Amino acid sequence: MESTHDDQNNLTWTVCSKWKEHPEGSIFHLANIFIFLGFMGGSGFYGLLYMFTFLAFGFFCSTIWAWSDVCTTDTFSWTFALFVVSVAQLVHVSYRLRSVTFDKEFQDLYNYMFKKLGVSLTHYGKIVCCCEGDIHTIEKDHYFAMEGKTAIDKLSVLLSGRIRVTVNGEFLHYIYPFQFLDSPEWDSLRPSEEGVFQVTLRADNRCKYVAWRRKKLYLLFAKHRYIAKIFALLVRNDIADKLYSLNDKAFDSHGFRYDLRLPSFCHVPLPELEKTDAPAPVPEHTKETMSSESAP
Repeated sequence: MESTHDDQNNLTWTVCSKWKEHPEGSIFHLANIFIFLGFMGGSGFYGLLYMFTFLAFGFFCSTIWAWSDVCTTDTFSWTFALFVVSVAQLVHVSYRLRSVTFDKEFQDLYNYMFKKLGVSLTHYGKIVCCCEGDIHTIEKDHYFAMEGKTAIDKLSVLLSGRIRVTVNGEFLHYIYPFQFLDSPEWDSLRPSEEGVFQVTLRADNRCKYVAWRRKKLYLLFAKHRYIAKIFALLVRNDIADKLYSLNDKAFDSHGFRYDLRLPSFCHVPLPELEKTDAPAPVPEHTKETMSSESAP
């Protein structure tokens, strides 16, 4: 038993003591560098493209290195198989990426509104499919909505042109490209409620916009809560921008600036009486009380 144990120790010592005199060639190290860089890729289509591209290069270099040694048939087989799988995945991801490309208007909309929020092209593709990829046009001086008449049945984003917003014939503000046309109206109603516009929207020039129908968009929200959160963030940010533009222009007849975030009574100007040095008149019941107190 002791001799067997000693033989095993000697065998282990003999194997571990035989180190190669020369390091592996540059192709071996290049292969591992490529594989290391490949695993540094992120998520999403572009992250997959990055990862499989470097993995393919890495396994290709490993295949060349394994081929140079006739005693590494199994190593060559495995590295070549991994190289083929990486190339196949690269082609598959490239095809999927090409299948989710969009028209120029929708690509601009993605770059301006959704890309900065980290929305993937896959989720954005579902958003585009919800509106069926349609681009609508409004000619100059035509109306998108009329106060008290047009029903609130969609959510729309202006792609080009300029929209004038008025109420009772008075100008409120403009709507510019990549702003919602009806964000306040959308946010004011629950999914089961109906309503009409309280403002008029007229095109100052030829405009293009994209619109999502309320029912189809709410169905999309029910399936994808992530998309619902993205739209909620975009709509509320758009409403805040519109309120800020209104607040910057709102003055009353006395020159006081209205703050639309606060109740209207906070902005009532001081009475004209308080602006003069004349004493305030004393009510009659106060005079009678003072007379009775001063009587003996």
